[in-house]
Amino acid sequence: MKIYSKTDIGKTRSSNQDAVKTGKISDSLAWSVVCDGMGGVAGGDVASDIAVLTISSYLNEELSANKNSKEIKNVVYEAVNSANKAIYLKSQNDISLKNMGTTVILCVLNGDDLHVVHVGDSRAYLIDENNINQITIDHSMVQEMLSSGKITVDEAKNHPQKNVITRALGVSEEVEIDYNHLKIKQGNIVMLCTDGLTNHVDESRIHEICKENDLSQVPQILIDEGNKNGGSDNITVSVIEY
Repeated sequence: MKIYSKTDIGKTRSSNQDAVKTGKISDSLAWSVVCDGMGGVAGGDVASDIAVLTISSYLNEELSANKNSKEIKNVVYEAVNSANKAIYLKSQNDISLKNMGTTVILCVLNGDDLHVVHVGDSRAYLIDENNINQITIDHSMVQEMLSSGKITVDEAKNHPQKNVITRALGVSEEVEIDYNHLKIKQGNIVMLCTDGLTNHVDESRIHEICKENDLSQVPQILIDEGNKNGGSDNITVSVIEY
């Protein structure tokens, strides 16, 4: 199990409101979490930091290689729920942080068992020799319009409301979390990223970079590509190879 991650401020933002943490519990059990904060001058930074710290602490305490799939599913749900409550409480106690929130994409890989939970529009992809497949469905206004047939894929790429998300951690006491569970094969790569990457680098290019480079270099190469193509947002990439 190899795992690498990197975050970057991008070319135009004054601060980095993305956050990332990874961990290995054992040779066959690893996790990664990526967040993209929002809200005010400092709120996004605070929300994403609280999320990754709360989630990483919970996973390190509760995850173990002997847990079955149902138990791991419960752990990832509780980790994200704990982060939601922590962000919400902080925003209620500090007026300057009111309405802050963050996306979250979290994966736990236990052997060939992949567990993914997410809120917002940060994404998870599964990459093999020939294909790249998006595992998650964005919680965004543009995705809702796309799913209902109101706009086309091409229109979605440059839609003026592209950055409007419909779910986020920390904006209310309860949050709806999406969960995916799938089996992966040896040599597959799981990639987590914020929209700072996917807004500037298309999926075919992501696949090409992942397959042509040493995995340890992939996050930086993808970030460089995103910045070369505009870098209008913070960019975060995390990759795990089974």
